[in-house]
Amino acid sequence: MTGFVKRNAWVIGLFALFAALVVLTRTIQPDYGAAGFGSLVQAVLPFAFAVAAQTVVVIAGGIDLSIASMMALTSVTAAVLMDGQTESFAILVVPMVLLLGVLLGAINGALIVISRVPDIVVTLAMLFVWQGTALLVLETPGGAAAEWLKSLLVGTVAIPGVPTAITDWIPRALVVLLVCLAVVFVPLYRSRLGLSIYAIGSNNLAAFRSGVSVGWTRIAAYAIGGLFAAMGGLVLTLSTGIGAPIPGPYLLASVAAVVLGGVALTGGTGGIVGPIVAVFILRLVRSDLTFLAVDPNVTTIVEGAIMVVVVMLGALLALRRRAT
Repeated sequence: MTGFVKRNAWVIGLFALFAALVVLTRTIQPDYGAAGFGSLVQAVLPFAFAVAAQTVVVIAGGIDLSIASMMALTSVTAAVLMDGQTESFAILVVPMVLLLGVLLGAINGALIVISRVPDIVVTLAMLFVWQGTALLVLETPGGAAAEWLKSLLVGTVAIPGVPTAITDWIPRALVVLLVCLAVVFVPLYRSRLGLSIYAIGSNNLAAFRSGVSVGWTRIAAYAIGGLFAAMGGLVLTLSTGIGAPIPGPYLLASVAAVVLGGVALTGGTGGIVGPIVAVFILRLVRSDLTFLAVDPNVTTIVEGAIMVVVVMLGALLALRRRAT
């Protein structure tokens, strides 16, 4: 038990911080309850998938600046494909969009491996490529989403025999998030590919000497990141009922949550739980500022300042690890 606490001290601290923020929120807004938590989860959902995408890439020793653009492209693609179609056609759209995300991420990874240009440069360039492609698919917000898919993110989960006072705190959006993360991350952590991703993030040369295919592993990491970006794009379409070609504010938020979640920017360490809790913390801080009637412009400044401080702290910690 002691060993578990030591290994996961940072994540446990994040849970404690989130709990403290919930108490603070109840103090600021006494009627904050299950409905407020459900709204928080829906607001967090696209950010959480962006964070998941960034986490995989950062653990592999890279960074992806094109995540928000990939989310925009997959969002408009889903909206266009479902527009005017039957409800059942959406069953085909979902895997098609997810495969598109995998392809986009794999292209990013392949360009990095083949060109040997730093990740930050390649993904910055691809940010504009995917953003322009999204505008070609859909110039203005539009399209549609299947009603049964939209209903997956609305309401709470009904569990027979469990009081509604408890189930009201289990939004469907939270279940969707946890299931999607578990389906990918649980088998990934237990697989050779997962170990290889950690290995190349920790030490490229050592991983190569151990028989790891560094290039293919890096491409796979970016492809998984693209998969999560596509999930985020689908969530955006389902939440609003339309596709939006303009990337949202997910890039800096994803990097900040990854760092706050305990993932080293140098790669090789960290997991998915910390970053997901961190993104909940960051969004709850924004909600608290709104409850305090802070000017929206000031709220944006405060939120941006928190993210910058978190990223700078992560960079300093990374430098200290390198020094030691």
